[in-house]
Amino acid sequence: MTRIAAYAISLAGASKRAYERKWTFLAVSFAVFLTGASMLAIFNLLPSVRTVPTVVLVASPVVATSAVSAVSAEEPVRIEIAKIGLATTIANPTTTNIETLDTYLLKGAVRYPTSAKLGEKGNVVLFGHSSYLPIVGNQAYKTFNGIQKLVAGDTITVASDTTVYTYRVRTMEKESAASDAGISLITEGRVLTLATCNSFGAKSDRFIVTADFVESHAILI
Repeated sequence: MTRIAAYAISLAGASKRAYERKWTFLAVSFAVFLTGASMLAIFNLLPSVRTVPTVVLVASPVVATSAVSAVSAEEPVRIEIAKIGLATTIANPTTTNIETLDTYLLKGAVRYPTSAKLGEKGNVVLFGHSSYLPIVGNQAYKTFNGIQKLVAGDTITVASDTTVYTYRVRTMEKESAASDAGISLITEGRVLTLATCNSFGAKSDRFIVTADFVESHAILI
């Protein structure tokens, strides 16, 4: 019993001494820790620190789309030129027979059958009568009256059954009956040509207007 009591007293004394020296122990331990960490850092042995990346929320971009989808191979049915008060229908014959084409000219403008259609790459060629006689029984003889007044930048609209196509005048020229220039159906891009015509079967002086495609949009019903 005496031994146990003595051991207990000794253990209590050791604990007291250890408690009294705790600050010294902590200081020494901290110094050892710093020394060890410094050595590890010098030799690049410290574990790498993983960082959490910052997430930035970005709104999805808005992709612009065309209001009018591409349309191709439409037959023109009407032409209007506000500057000269021109508004007439357009026929689309399927034959190049001269008599047939001349018959259509008596009703308004005519698209030459082998020329391009609206929406296609190429030359849309429209013919129409012009007459400056004071009295004309059939107004179709005045279909293309005034196209010689057009200048670069003027606007021409040609419509199909569903779409309106806008063209901007590039040139206006007078072609002599003696000229062999003709009208080319092969062009770069989309072009519109207007030509006055007395008859598809005979050459005569005529006015020729060339215009470039600008835009197209659907006809709102």
